[in-house]
Amino acid sequence: MLYALPLVFALIGLALYGVLGAADFGAGFWQLAAGPGKHAERIREHAHKSMAPVWEANHVWLIFVLTVVWTAYPKAFGSIASTLCVALLIAAIGIIFRGAAYALRSGASSLAEQSTIDTAFGISSVIVPFALGAAVGGIASGRVPVGNAAGDLFTSWLNPTSILIGVLAVVTGAYLAAVFLSGDAVRVGDEQLVRDFRARALLSGVVAGAIAIGGLAVLHSDSHALFEELVTGKGLPALIVSVLAGVATMALVWWWRFEPARYTAALAVAAIVAGWALAQSPRLLPGLTVRQAAAPHDTLVAILVAILAGGALLVPALGTLFRLTLRGHLDHAEAEQAPPPHREAQFGEPRHPQLLLRVAAALLIAGFGFTNVADAQWAHVLGGACLLGVVATGFRVALPAL
Repeated sequence: MLYALPLVFALIGLALYGVLGAADFGAGFWQLAAGPGKHAERIREHAHKSMAPVWEANHVWLIFVLTVVWTAYPKAFGSIASTLCVALLIAAIGIIFRGAAYALRSGASSLAEQSTIDTAFGISSVIVPFALGAAVGGIASGRVPVGNAAGDLFTSWLNPTSILIGVLAVVTGAYLAAVFLSGDAVRVGDEQLVRDFRARALLSGVVAGAIAIGGLAVLHSDSHALFEELVTGKGLPALIVSVLAGVATMALVWWWRFEPARYTAALAVAAIVAGWALAQSPRLLPGLTVRQAAAPHDTLVAILVAILAGGALLVPALGTLFRLTLRGHLDHAEAEQAPPPHREAQFGEPRHPQLLLRVAAALLIAGFGFTNVADAQWAHVLGGACLLGVVATGFRVALPAL
């Protein structure tokens, strides 16, 4: 069981990037599609201000996924990176252009320069999710064989399944961004922007749903094994959750409830990632299972320890960043002026942080022992559960109460 834990963490990172990174790309899509005029400039400015503080942090999850897969499953990573090198290169160039556009935008000396920069940023925001989605489609459809550049450099990611997933990634990103930007417009009190992005969220949600439903026919003809696992096999529960979460998001947006719509939209995307993983398991690549692709035992233990230690530092920092971005302050002054009410005492800051720290230390020792000393599969499962408990307990102490 130890061999699968790094992949679980990688899938969690992929789901987070699919939500946060996709919303970032979607904001660029709406900047590109805003059109001319003063009102269009307000839309572009709102999208830029909402995503500017967090766009770079969102790419942490992509780096995390690449690093974990590279270290824990080197044979699979080498096959994927070499066969899909063209798609990954296009995505990398697009990410570089987006970063350069963010840096150059504040230094534009005229509206013409700013318009050129925004156009380059918007085009990159469409190219990157399409290329990454097409790469995922190549893996999901079994077009990445084991070996160094063993698959075709172009048809591996330019095929019906890859094009479907690439287009769906672009439209889903636009949908997520419209939902998030609607909530941000409510926060700044701009009613016109709220209406604009609400309309965009409803429209892009309908389009994304139509593409997803129509895409089942594409999967049936081009990737029948994946289709069967999604609609009748192990991926069906996740598919149902994604559909229900998507419908709930549309209903919440229709009722002007944008904050809860953020979470249901994120759940819909995360369920898609989970459904793909369940439908493809235990196969990682054609003829290569997760167990066969896994690195040696000591490497897996090292990467798991690095993930847990890094997570204890990274996740609280990202939580603080997003809280500061959404609220504009950390509420330290309010916390000093008045004691927290009974509800916050229960669900806010922990009452006994030292006890939680001791629990975390005990779980860490138990997890390290079960995953390293014992060789039985049940011991590895228990050890993995203990290590996850360390993460949960540590976050409870480190994260500021929201």
